Amino acid sequence: MSVLSKLLQRPLHTIAGACLIYAIVKRLSTRRRRNPHGLPLPPGPKGYPIIGSLLNMPIDKPWLTYRDWCNEYGDIVYYNVLGQGFIVLGSLEKTTDLFEKRSSNYSDRMRMPMVIELMGWDYNMGLLPYGSWWRRHRRDFHHHFHAGITPKYKPIQVEETHAFLKRLLVTPDDFLLHIRHTFGSTIMRIAYGITIRDTTDPYVTQLEKALYGLAEAAVPGAFLVDFIPALKYVPSWFPGASFQKKAAAWRQINHDVEVKPFEYVKEQVRAGTAVPSLSSYAIERLPELGHPLREQEETIARHIAAQAYAGSYFLFPGADTTVSTVQTFFLAMTLYPEVMKKAQMELDAVVGSHRLPGFSDRDSLPYINAMVKESMRWQLVLPLAVGHMATEDDVYNGYFIPKGTVVIGNGWAILHDPEAFTEPDEYIPERYLKNGKLNPTVRDPNTAAFGYGRRFGARFFC
Repeated sequence: MSVLSKLLQRPLHTIAGACLIYAIVKRLSTRRRRNPHGLPLPPGPKGYPIIGSLLNMPIDKPWLTYRDWCNEYGDIVYYNVLGQGFIVLGSLEKTTDLFEKRSSNYSDRMRMPMVIELMGWDYNMGLLPYGSWWRRHRRDFHHHFHAGITPKYKPIQVEETHAFLKRLLVTPDDFLLHIRHTFGSTIMRIAYGITIRDTTDPYVTQLEKALYGLAEAAVPGAFLVDFIPALKYVPSWFPGASFQKKAAAWRQINHDVEVKPFEYVKEQVRAGTAVPSLSSYAIERLPELGHPLREQEETIARHIAAQAYAGSYFLFPGADTTVSTVQTFFLAMTLYPEVMKKAQMELDAVVGSHRLPGFSDRDSLPYINAMVKESMRWQLVLPLAVGHMATEDDVYNGYFIPKGTVVIGNGWAILHDPEAFTEPDEYIPERYLKNGKLNPTVRDPNTAAFGYGRRFGARFFC
């Protein structure tokens, strides 16, 4: 069978391939015109014509490959895949320079047609492009989770933590289920006033299904539509467009996650039986039905509640941030029992044996605070997080950074830098202490764990 015959059997692939080659050539020629001084791109692995570094693009544990590239080429590495440029930053200095000091140019996101436009993840601020819609969401989100207001959520956190400890005492072998249950219930009560009875609750299972889909779809290169957005208009029956069926199924699940709990609270508000929550507060303050801003304000309120739930329980695909950090703590206590003994000694000295510790004890527990930091650093849940995209052309350290380049900070490398952390692969809370107190000169893992600049994530439980 000839090559032409094979291509004719796959019309979508043929059309997509032709469009992709045209788009790549056009992008490269435009880039040359925008770089009149002929400045070099940052160094990096050599790719192939048209496809770039597609064949050696790291998929499994890419942060380790990126670390190796930075060791070979320097702390700023460039590569491209099908004409899309990527830059990897391997040091805190470079990451801070671009994401913090030049945040106005590095706060956008790469367009994700599959995830945002087809699957309906447009309520997740971590994935939205930078602009007025994102700023509006961020403003309203901050209204509910700024430092001055989060103390009102502490009673819920304490109640759920105590319930977690009781469940753990009865069935310790089910600790993974107990962790998921605890944080799912905590944020559902905060966002919707809904108490989760166990991990089989539909609100939890639907969220996990939605996030498994997100984990698959958000992998760079997983779907051709992310490189050729026009393919999103191709009908599902067209040969090669099976991604449309997947997207439709995931979109329905994601719709349930976003809409069902919010609609439940709306009914409770109408009946006067709503439990106080973020959603009930927002719904009670919406404009009257028929008001020109009603639909927009309700959409934002619904998005903020869903973001609070999905964004704290699972901040980004495949990475259940709060849950995973607690699981890391359990792993560390198993591998490092001497650390657990020191923590117990501190608790006994400060709290005693007749009550449980509370938020008011936190400042008196430096060793346990150091353990929290080390749990975030040692096994960083989001080693790379989501890439930032350059809004405009830029020049940094003599290198040309084209508009549209996706810039990735290697948080794992930053928090496993042997110059900043002795024996970085070991769990050592003492690294954060000096003379029995937290040492502020030690690199804080919070930045790499929660993000940089204008994309810095909310810390719900810290």
